Amino acid sequence: MSELSHQLEPAAPPAPTGPAARDSWRSRHRFAASLTRGAGLAGVVLVAMVCLAGLFAPLLTSWDPVQQVAGSQLLPPGAGHLFGTDQLSRDIAARVFHGARTSLLVAVIAVPAGTALGILIGLLATTRPLADLITQRVFDVVLAFPALILGVLLALVAGPGTPTVITVIVVTEAPIVGRLIRSQVLRVRELPFVESARVIGAPGGWVLRRHVLPNSLEPVAVHIALAFSGAIFAESAMSFLGIGVRPPAPSLGGVIADSLLYIEIRPWFAVAPLAVVVALSVGFYLIAQALGKAGRD
Repeated sequence: MSELSHQLEPAAPPAPTGPAARDSWRSRHRFAASLTRGAGLAGVVLVAMVCLAGLFAPLLTSWDPVQQVAGSQLLPPGAGHLFGTDQLSRDIAARVFHGARTSLLVAVIAVPAGTALGILIGLLATTRPLADLITQRVFDVVLAFPALILGVLLALVAGPGTPTVITVIVVTEAPIVGRLIRSQVLRVRELPFVESARVIGAPGGWVLRRHVLPNSLEPVAVHIALAFSGAIFAESAMSFLGIGVRPPAPSLGGVIADSLLYIEIRPWFAVAPLAVVVALSVGFYLIAQALGKAGRD
């Protein structure tokens, strides 16, 4: 009886080998190589410079970002204050460096969370026609609201602050990733090697984990880099409008908003925060562009 049961048990699915495994390795190699030259390298350098400035902010300036120095209102850039001081006599360099840390922290939390949520919902949509219909309609409703409008609505309900910014980015990111992963899964699961795995008796869950999902994530990896650029911009824009990071906590958007009243008489006030926002947004965009090109090659 035990011998008969043993014969009826499905064989363990074979580990991926041969052309499929080689193609997976080549794909990862292309992605890594694309970040060591051209636009990819430029993007990595820009992002790394800002990350290092945010990480080592206490070493780059001796001032506290919320410290007010008596008699130092709207000072120009100089030895004592690298980027000058603001209207409340606070060191702009300290606020910019710590603001960059805040923007990066928001992006690092929100983008992976939104991506994971989108992948789970996208996979759910491929299981049943009814689930697909419901998720697509929910995606339509969420995507009908621009991120800033959604941020205003959420700020009215929950109040402004960093959690509001993170929630807005997660909610707007999930439908994009969900639709992307849904389309990829529907395409990949019809490919010959997936059909072959099913024919030899591989369990559906194993096929999804080992074949369908890994081969569906390449476009998602490219999108993540682009999503970081969008998250930086969203956090800065919401803080600029006063529905993001609460003052006096430093934020790039907040520093830019403070500079508007003095843009004609103190133009240097806005230069540093704008430069950091542009560097992060362009850097992540160049990384996404390089990864996308590597995926097409």
